[in-house]
Amino acid sequence: MVDNLGNIRHLGLPKTDPERCAPSLKVQALMSVTIQRLRRARLGNEALDQAVGQAERAAMVESAEKKLEELFDVLRIDHRNDHNTRGTPRRVAKMFVEEVLRGRYEAPPRITEFDNTHGFDQLIVTGPIDLRSTCAHHLMPIYGQVFVGVLPSAEGKIIGLSKYDRIVDHFAARLQIQEELVRQIGQHIVEATAPRGLAVRISAVHMCKTQRGVRASHRSRMVNCSYYGELAEDQKLKDQFMHECIALERGPAS
Repeated sequence: MVDNLGNIRHLGLPKTDPERCAPSLKVQALMSVTIQRLRRARLGNEALDQAVGQAERAAMVESAEKKLEELFDVLRIDHRNDHNTRGTPRRVAKMFVEEVLRGRYEAPPRITEFDNTHGFDQLIVTGPIDLRSTCAHHLMPIYGQVFVGVLPSAEGKIIGLSKYDRIVDHFAARLQIQEELVRQIGQHIVEATAPRGLAVRISAVHMCKTQRGVRASHRSRMVNCSYYGELAEDQKLKDQFMHECIALERGPAS
């Protein structure tokens, strides 16, 4: 407050207690350091250099929430008073960090290996594995099925079937395009298990095509495959893999 002589006068407000402010400052400092580290940009379907801890994820949610509030303001959506969108920026921020993009922030799933005691060396095909991902171009859902064919080494290991589902889920939980996703899944399995051969097939609906633009039928799918080792070289093995995929896609006979 300024008096008639131009002198500044105190208003008698209580002084701020530094000790009481300290926790808030510590949280702000943690958020600042965390966000600066996480702002080292990587491709949308790449993992960060190391797994992100819970405190860092919370800081990401806080920062993303503020940006989403700004987006809603730009779009003239009253997220403060609208009973439907109140709290939506935080819900969406949390969804992206903890669900949609979690494959970028978590370590790959641990592989459980079993001894190939009887030296099984024939083709194993598993599927359909549910696929849920997000299109990198329009942030729209991609959903469908994945099939994995493995030609194990008689002297090697066999991994638990559920691990294929976890690997698919890990790489799908990123901003993806299907052409790169099928290769990421295949390369990870090859590097982790060293089979004689491997095949990965994805059949998926892209909602960036069905919900916008041309608005295609949900029966419209994209199908692609990636082959490694003997499955890339032997046409008979490829044909066998495709035959098993079709049989699994149809499901059990009623």
